[in-house]
Amino acid sequence: MAHTPCVLVVDDDQPTREMLLEALATHGFRALQAGDGAGMRRELEREAPDLVLLDIRLPGEDGLTLARFLRERYDVGIIMVTGSGDVIDRIVGLEIGADDYVAKPFDPRELLARVKSVLRRIQARPDATAASAPQNARRVPFGRCTLDLDSHQLYDSDGSEVMVTHMEFDLLRVLHEHAGKALSRDAILTLTKNREWEPFDRSIDIRIARLRRKVEVDPDNPRAIRTVRGVGYMFVP
Repeated sequence: MAHTPCVLVVDDDQPTREMLLEALATHGFRALQAGDGAGMRRELEREAPDLVLLDIRLPGEDGLTLARFLRERYDVGIIMVTGSGDVIDRIVGLEIGADDYVAKPFDPRELLARVKSVLRRIQARPDATAASAPQNARRVPFGRCTLDLDSHQLYDSDGSEVMVTHMEFDLLRVLHEHAGKALSRDAILTLTKNREWEPFDRSIDIRIARLRRKVEVDPDNPRAIRTVRGVGYMFVP
């Protein structure tokens, strides 16, 4: 039987939750709900969702704190729901590891498109137990790390896994596939097949900065992911 994706909606506004639950159910998703961080944790104890829609402005623990909690403990997609002018919150959310964001007020159709996009990236990631045998794995050096193209994982020089989000893996893969070629931000979006995601100006830069902290020996003087002035970024093996 095909897996029905499960989405957890975390928002303190009940009408918004009900609208999202109805939209998700209409499009074939199973939807859970919580009004705050405590409610989110209770739902997580019952069932781990595939994706969390997380409002930033929550009573008690805010959405950024909860996003950090999720990223450290669960392999789930995270879409932050922000106010239309909350650029700093969006930047911090992406730095924490959110996969995407949507600003209020939003069209439910846009939100559903973003949900489907993040879930596609999650579902494209092979289960570690089903990964190819080590001798068949496609592992490539990436800075001080090793990128496993089959298991969608990144490993540090000591062999320990470095956690990356689905979007971060897509960025690493695209940069590797076009090694030695400068890619514009627009080209990166196209190659990661996230054209429905329309980021604000710094979103790609934020993710690149986050990746540099993971793969570079000296993130302040990057050798692997280099900035090409006036163009974008280039991976140098």
